[in-house]
Amino acid sequence: MTTALVLDVDLPADLDRFRLPAAVHARLQSLLDRQDAGQPLTADERAEAEGLVNLSELLTLLRLRAERAAA
Repeated sequence: MTTALVLDVDLPADLDRFRLPAAVHARLQSLLDRQDAGQPLTADERAEAEGLVNLSELLTLLRLRAERAAA
């Protein structure tokens, strides 16, 4: 049995707000660059990077859905 959930959300006029803040994006990029360079991340750094990637993906999905809804 499938259940549908419908939410009404007020979207900001500026869809660029659905992005990581610059400092958070820089931190994520720094962690990913270190990992790509072969420098091992600590367990805490790995968890932080994974969380930030998940957040970034969620914000991207929200931005795309908001753009689609506005069209």
